[in-house]
Amino acid sequence: MNIKVIAFDADDTLWINEPYFQETETKFCALLEDYLPHHTLAKELFKTEIQNLPLYGYGVKGFMLSMIETALRVTDNTLAIEVLEKAIVYGKELLEKPIEILDGVEDVLKALKGSYRLVVATKGDLLDQERKLKKSGLEHYFHHIEIMSDKQEADYRKLIKHLDIPPGEFLMIGNSLKSDVMPVLAIGGHAIHIPYHTTWAHEQVEHHVEHVNFRHVDQITGILPSLLK
Repeated sequence: MNIKVIAFDADDTLWINEPYFQETETKFCALLEDYLPHHTLAKELFKTEIQNLPLYGYGVKGFMLSMIETALRVTDNTLAIEVLEKAIVYGKELLEKPIEILDGVEDVLKALKGSYRLVVATKGDLLDQERKLKKSGLEHYFHHIEIMSDKQEADYRKLIKHLDIPPGEFLMIGNSLKSDVMPVLAIGGHAIHIPYHTTWAHEQVEHHVEHVNFRHVDQITGILPSLLK
């Protein structure tokens, strides 16, 4: 590999994210248990989130609005204002969650800094992701921060053009095959998949990746042997 730039996804690659969303979803479903069973309400919330992605994008704020919209829809707009206020509180609590760095992350960044240009390439709400990165204490390791509205092939092409490198010198590392691996491989880049124990349903794909530029490791420290030769 002739890698010059290594990009890291943030949520559930550098720090914990999805478990906090699932915890909030559980509280939301309990809030409305008099109207619908947990499983049914969770499906309704997910349907709303997917419908709203083109409008709100990814992140906590879109999730909050989707909770409110779902609650109003499934209760035929009869929900008490106190319940809606509680849903907003849950969303704000989600925004204020502590940043818990995943095991091995800082060791890997220390080992790679100086040998490669390190980049954060993550999607989501701009303010929220900037806040998390600042609170993480990891910002100083990175040459560039890219907070993307989505992670499609065109988004990666734009990033690589900004970095002024050919795709073959770009390596993306993340927990999502759909967002961090497949679009990067499609444009000629390299990708390493590090699975996380829980993944948002929208990011799950039933796809077996076989590609000369693809690797899979079980934990983030597993990327070092091939990159520090």
